[in-house]
Amino acid sequence: MKNNNHAVKTIDIKRTFKKSGKIIDALKGISLTVNRGEFFGVLGRNGAGKTTFLKILSTLLYATSGQAWVGGWDVQKDGQNIREIINLVSGGEESGYGILNVRENLWMFSQFYGIPSSIALKRIDNYLELFGLKDQAKTRVSALSTGMRQKMNLIRGLLNNPEILFLDEPTVGLDVESARSIRSYLKEWVKEGDRTIIITTHYMFEADELSERLAIIEGGEIIALGTPSELKGLSQTEHFYELTVNNFPESLNVNIEGVQLISKIPQNGNTVLKIKLKEDSLLSQLLTTLNQHGSKLELLRKKEPTLEDAFVNLVGKSIDISGA
Repeated sequence: MKNNNHAVKTIDIKRTFKKSGKIIDALKGISLTVNRGEFFGVLGRNGAGKTTFLKILSTLLYATSGQAWVGGWDVQKDGQNIREIINLVSGGEESGYGILNVRENLWMFSQFYGIPSSIALKRIDNYLELFGLKDQAKTRVSALSTGMRQKMNLIRGLLNNPEILFLDEPTVGLDVESARSIRSYLKEWVKEGDRTIIITTHYMFEADELSERLAIIEGGEIIALGTPSELKGLSQTEHFYELTVNNFPESLNVNIEGVQLISKIPQNGNTVLKIKLKEDSLLSQLLTTLNQHGSKLELLRKKEPTLEDAFVNLVGKSIDISGA
């Protein structure tokens, strides 16, 4: 029986794999509800279970146990009904045939989706212009840059005008301006016709900008769920500072109880340190330690908690984007 109350509803979804004779729990019991018309984010490190979860919802993978409904349809029983109302775009995917050009590839997918050619070609040309690929319409896919290929993949995901769009790291490989324009378009697209987007991303600012609510997954479990503001509020008992210092020793380990070094980024010959303190009073001890190691403080700013701060507070470490 179809349940139309939610875009996605899951109850205790689990997924186990067998690898080298060992049982791996990819998902340990995910229960959540995504409302229709919602832009919902899923954050987690590599291996946390994000992609496995999306594959189950998009009928590419069976759950080991539990229940899930997408668009009101049961994932286990009504896969074909679900596939008619969804689409999935994964960052870095190699969809299409390299010997076909961009427009031909997109037309081919439109036929898989059952879209009449007269409608499909108009949509394709509109999206090619919108995403800056008009001049590449007759370029073979094999000759596209990573960013252009990802734009084409996103167009493919929009062609069938899905009710529910799953995006797995959709802006990977895109330059800053292209990623910004796509985020802007998606924010408007989701508002039309009660559409729903579920996105996984490594980029905290992207999750913060796009998501009305977020689930943070770690070790196959949801460890936090709420709006970006609610999740940031979980870190307000901590104190965050940004220090710009000169001559920071790369080998220095800040080993002070109650002080956590979140990140260190080289910048114009200096190093920008992002620090979390359990108490403000620890700042003077930190500055003394830096001074003892020959570092000179150039700039000090107290920061309001960010989504990354909340993530680190909950998970214990930040997401390694370089390994994405």
